[in-house]
Amino acid sequence: MSPKELLYIEDALGHLKQIKTVCTDFSNQLGDTELSNFVQGIAQKQQQTFDRIYNLL
Repeated sequence: MSPKELLYIEDALGHLKQIKTVCTDFSNQLGDTELSNFVQGIAQKQQQTFDRIYNLL
């Protein structure tokens, strides 16, 4: 894998991590339990995607 490809992967992993953090923070601020659970589910899917990509390396 070239250095440029690694930079793309690092960038994608950083974005996934940021989305997870934003979703988790937003979920904690929501008053609606159903909506909060939905957003938390999105955060979990982002973490799963991050883990899958990371484990491929």
